[in-house]
Formats: sequence, C-alpha cells, structure tokens
Amino acid sequence: MSVTKTLIPGLGWTLHGDGRTVRPGDVVAPDERLSWGRTTGIGMQHVVAMFGATFLVPLITGFPPSTTLLFSGLGTILFLIITAGRVPSYLGSSFAFLAPVGASMGQYGMSGALGGIVMAGAGLFLVGLIVHVAGTRWIQLLMPPVVTGAIVALIGLNLAPAAWNNVNVEPVTATVTIVAMLLAGVLFRGLLGRLAILVGVLVGYLVAVLRGEVDFSGVGDAAWFGLPDFTAPSFHVGTIGLFLPVVLVLVAENVGHVKSVALMTRRDLDPVTGRALMADGVATMLAGSGGGSGTTTYAENIGVMASSRVYSTAAYWVAGLFAIALGLLPKVGAVIATVPAGVLGGAGTVLYGMIGILGVRIWVQNRVDFADPINLAVAGVPLVIAIANFTMEFGQIVFEGIALGSFAALAIHHGMSAVARMRGTALPPEARDEPVPDEVAPRPGA
Repeated sequence: MSVTKTLIPGLGWTLHGDGRTVRPGDVVAPDERLSWGRTTGIGMQHVVAMFGATFLVPLITGFPPSTTLLFSGLGTILFLIITAGRVPSYLGSSFAFLAPVGASMGQYGMSGALGGIVMAGAGLFLVGLIVHVAGTRWIQLLMPPVVTGAIVALIGLNLAPAAWNNVNVEPVTATVTIVAMLLAGVLFRGLLGRLAILVGVLVGYLVAVLRGEVDFSGVGDAAWFGLPDFTAPSFHVGTIGLFLPVVLVLVAENVGHVKSVALMTRRDLDPVTGRALMADGVATMLAGSGGGSGTTTYAENIGVMASSRVYSTAAYWVAGLFAIALGLLPKVGAVIATVPAGVLGGAGTVLYGMIGILGVRIWVQNRVDFADPINLAVAGVPLVIAIANFTMEFGQIVFEGIALGSFAALAIHHGMSAVARMRGTALPPEARDEPVPDEVAPRPGA
C-alpha cells in the first residue's frame, strides 16, 4: 500500500470506525472510507448527482455525450491525484463554457471551440500556479463580490436567447420540462430533491416520446462497447476574447468549492487551493484536447456529501471510474443524444435563470451595498452589455457580451474606485456594509 501511495498520491484510506456507520456529529474525512460496499454505493450517488448537468452541456453545444462523460471521469481522477486526495470533488461539465462554445462553433466549428477550451484550461492552470505560490488574497482584491456576482449573473442572462430558440421548436415539451424541474425541487427531499434537473429532463423526455419528438434511429446502430468520438482542437486568435472570462468564473467556482469543503470537514485547505485550480486546469485542457466539455467542481456533489457526511475521496474514485465506464458505452451516448430541443430549451430556461440568480446570491451573501454608486455601476452596466450581447471586433479577435461585460465589471470597479479614492468621494466604511470576509461565489455551473 505504501508503494501505491507513493506512485499515486491520495490512495490509501483508513477505515472510519466500524466501516458501517457514521456517529452523530462525525464526518468521514477525505483520507478515510467506509466499507467498500458502502463506498461504492456513495460513489454511484455522486454519478447520479452529476449526471443531469454534465450531459446537458454536450447536448446543448453539440459535443458527443460519451466523450464528455469519459473526460469527466478522467478529469476527476486527475483532480484527486493532483490534490493528493485532500479535496473531495467531482469534475463535471461547466455551464460557463456554453456561450463561448456556441459563439466559436459558429465561426470555427467544433475544433475551434475545443481550442478555446484548451486555452481556458491553460489560463486556469497558470492562475493556480500563481495562487500556489502567492496565496488567494490577490484574487479577492481583483474580483471582490460585486465583480464576481456580476460576471456570474451576466453569463446566465447572456444565454437567454439560446433557451428561447429551443423552446420555440417544441413549446409544449419545453413547458412540461420547466414545470417538472420546478416541482421536483419542492416535492422531493434528500437526494431526489437535489436531482431536480435530472427528474425534469426525464419527465420532459417521456412527454417528448409520447408526442413523437424523439428519434431513436441512431440508438440501434450504436455499439455497446467502444471508444467515443474524439476531435482534435484547433487554435484561433478570435476565440481568446470568448473564453478568457470563463477563467474568472472557474477561479471563483474552484475557490468556493475548496472553502466549502474545508468548512464541512473542519480542515485548513487553503494550502491546496492552488493545486485545485491547477488540477481543474489540467482536466479542462485534457477534455478540450479530445472533444470533451470544459470541467469544473460540482456543487451537486457537495449536496451528496453534506447529506451523507461522507467526504471520502475513495467514493470519488468510484464515481470517476464509473463515469469512464459509461463513456466507453456508445449505446449510452446515443440514448443521451436523442434528447429533443424542447427538453433542452426547458432545462436551459431554468438553468440559465438559476446561473443569473447565483450572481445575485453572491451580492446578497456578501452584503454588497448598492447605495454605493460604484457597486451600482459594476452590477448594472455589465448586465446590459451581456443581455444585449454587445460585440466589438479588433482584427481577428471578437469580443461579445460575456467578454465585454466581464471586462466592464473589472474596469468599472477598479477605475471608479481609483478615481473616488483620488478625489475623496468614496463612501467611508461606516456608511456601507463591508463584505463578508473569505466568502467566495457558489459555483454556477453545474
């Protein structure tokens, strides 16, 4: 076992108690595990929790679902190794990539979009390297809650037209999907309640089948076992402006995930934050290099850990390996690919709205004071830019709503703050609420 732990960091768990029960007030730490039977069961729960959001991204973008599942599992295993088993997490498809992938697909095709994903992963890796050396304080200074909230919100709201395009194709199915997702969130408790996305998709899919909107022709032709479709990336200067803002969101998502896990496990994980960022960067680069969706840490799986009180990384090894196995079943990918436009439009309507409101939640949790004209401008102007999808071209580089809105949020905050300090017009601390220290954005993406 010691040799294995040396070769693969993070392996080698100690048995928690009797391996069967978790006493009240206790948690199963990342370096502990329950019996392998119970660990496997919890790992399967993690797969179910991530599945609804993870497979929606390739369906919306047109990527092969099996390829995304394969790289999602591989990315999770890489994350566990790079963080030395200290940060339990599943890496699923990030919704932050939806808008830039959609825009780049129209200009450069799938390979160009994959090149953008690789570049975003490289950017995240570099940020992680800096954090590993210099700490996270500079991130909080660069992106205070008012900026982070604006960037998260504008990504969700920018996608509203894409949702409508799908809803308009099959409005009845889309409406049923929306209603099912909303009701599932309040009708069910526990794990089923947290799977509202998956439940809504399944209900909408059943309605689509009854209405004759599902084409099963490709399912019969798909093999049961085999490698998924791989696509090589191509790199274009024009995609830089589309994918650069995604790096900011991924930073907020990963830092927030590490802080949440640290709070629940009562461990200091700040020293591992840089590793977590680098790990997600590597996983995203790997996915983009072969045809998968960009990855991020998943809040859905935090819910599973919170309810089970099991934070063992052994369960995530099970989840990652099972996702890899699903990716090697083309028949599964073919079934997923039959999800019709109405279901995607309904799910997108709910998800994009929730992403937008997550940005508002960041403002509320950190008590952002909108009596301050700087905060008001940082929150308002970027949202209009993103919703209207402002576009600017500089040679081959095209900046659209998300990129321009993200840059605007940063420029307005730091620019107006500098002028206010210079002129002495900034609100004094006693005239506004101070942000809650060390609170970072909840992840929007998954």
